[in-house]
Amino acid sequence: MSFDQATDIVRESLLVMLMLSTPILLAGLVIGLFISILQAVTQIQEQTLSFVPKILGMGLVAVLLTPWVARMLLDFSARMFSGAG
Repeated sequence: MSFDQATDIVRESLLVMLMLSTPILLAGLVIGLFISILQAVTQIQEQTLSFVPKILGMGLVAVLLTPWVARMLLDFSARMFSGAG
């Protein structure tokens, strides 16, 4: 394996990881922003209020995206094991 091939594998691995984590992180970001705006409007300054909705929302997104994540991981694994980068 040459240095260029190893670099391509690492680059593709990081890209797949970024694509798989983005929807879940975006869900956490949107939910956290919504809760923060709600806290600012109602003047409720409880720091732990945003954790439960974020965890539930991110978990729901993860469950809903499981088939897509599995397909992406299987495709990536097949490309890595077949040697076709």
